[in-house]
Formats: sequence, C-alpha cells, structure tokens
Amino acid sequence: MKAIFLLVVATFSLFLLAGCGSNSSASSTKEKTVKIGITGSDDEVLKAVAKKVKKEGINIKIVEFSDYSQPNTALDQGEIDLNAFQTVIFQNDWNKKHKTHIVSIGSTVIAPMALYSKKIKKVSQIKNGDKIAVANDATNEARGLTLLESAGLIKLDNAKVPGLKDITENKLNLKITPLDAAQTAKSMDDVTASVVNSGVANDSKLDPKTAVYREKITAKSKPYVNVISANKKDKDNPTYKKIVKAYQSKDIAKVIKNEFHGYEQPAWNYKVLN
Repeated sequence: MKAIFLLVVATFSLFLLAGCGSNSSASSTKEKTVKIGITGSDDEVLKAVAKKVKKEGINIKIVEFSDYSQPNTALDQGEIDLNAFQTVIFQNDWNKKHKTHIVSIGSTVIAPMALYSKKIKKVSQIKNGDKIAVANDATNEARGLTLLESAGLIKLDNAKVPGLKDITENKLNLKITPLDAAQTAKSMDDVTASVVNSGVANDSKLDPKTAVYREKITAKSKPYVNVISANKKDKDNPTYKKIVKAYQSKDIAKVIKNEFHGYEQPAWNYKVLN
C-alpha cells in the first residue's frame, strides 16, 4: 500500500510540474515584444505608454536613433516594428523619395515650430540683411519657410513643399541659411534668429515662452502632426492598435504636458486636426 501511495504522489507531482511548465510557457508565449524607433526626447512619454500596455502582455522595446533618416530605414527593413518620430508630411516625402510603404496608424503630438533668438525679442526687430537659420531637410525647411511667411517676413509661391527657390518676395533681403535640424539651436550665436523644431528646442532647453514667433495650430497644421508609423502590411495589426489606443489617452496627455512644458500638445485632442 505504501509503495502504491508513493507512486500516486510521484505521478501527481509530475502532473503538477508539467502543468506549471505548460502555464509558464503559455504565459511567455502570450507576451509580444514590439520594437519602436524614436529620435530626440520622446522616450519618457513612450515609457509611460509601455507601462500601460505591459498589463496587456505587450512589451515595448524603445530603439533610439541619432537622426531623422534612420528610423524609417530600420522600419522598412524590418529591424523595428513601429516608429514614433515623424510628421505626416515627412513620412509622405520619405515614401516618395525612397519607394517605401510606411503609413500612419495614429496621431501622437502636434509640435509647433518657433523662431528663437538671442539678439531680438520680436519680429519687428529683424533688420535688412539679417541671417535666419532653418532646417535643411525638405519638409522641415518647407515648414520653416512657411513660418517665416506667416510672420510676414517673406512670401512663397504655391508649392506644396516650398524651398528657397519658391520665395517670391524677401523685402528685407534676409539671408536664409539651411542647416541640419539638430544644429539650428546651436547656430543662434551666429544668426539673428533660427527656426527650431520642438524636439531640438526641448533638448536645447529653449523656453517656448521666449520665442520670437510660434506656429499657430490650424487645419493647415495637419501635415505637421506627429504619428506612430508602421509598414503598410501591418496597419491593421491588433497589437499595434492597442499601443495607439494606450497612447491616445488622458493620462498620457498629462505626461506630454508635464514632459514638454508647452513644446508639444496631444494632437488627438484638437478637433481641427482630426
């Protein structure tokens, strides 16, 4: 009887171990890792999103890149699953130039560009022949020039993505100098004013309240909304949709407000952008 009892106990123990092993395996199988590429200082917001989706079995791995050209290349080549760094217009321009099929699966923030200066405090102080720096990549240059136009400094033709050649009026003979986006803030000692995007401004500790001029958020701002991007074949991926839903929430809106201090705003909260 003792031998039979021991045999039963041993068999039951093996069954429990097998069951535990099976549950552990099933649990680890359920968790899905999603690699998301970023540039600049968006990681704190994404870390907050990662904490939310962790409860749903989604493990976000943030992959940092040093410039704007890398995240889309990595996405197209399958090195990452999503990226969250670019505007709609940047994405469209990239697809056109590189024959890629990257699409937006959800908006994140709207980040107004601004004109900063160490030498002047208002647009009216800009003089004939002054130097103005803008970013040199096509979409950010176009956006910078559009900002200068809205500030009344230049006029542009009707080009969808205007460049320096599309300036039709420059009464102050401004010397507009294209620079790498990351250098626009650093150039402020050498120019009268510089058009700086929000990410660079944030990293450089520039205060948006001291900007000489800032973009206004209107329906025309839609191309400049930042998005979470995926390869077209993955646009309906349910896991990715859960990440977007977690991002577009009230608690993440608060994180954006606390993290960026006015540099960026939750784009999904603006009716004019939807």
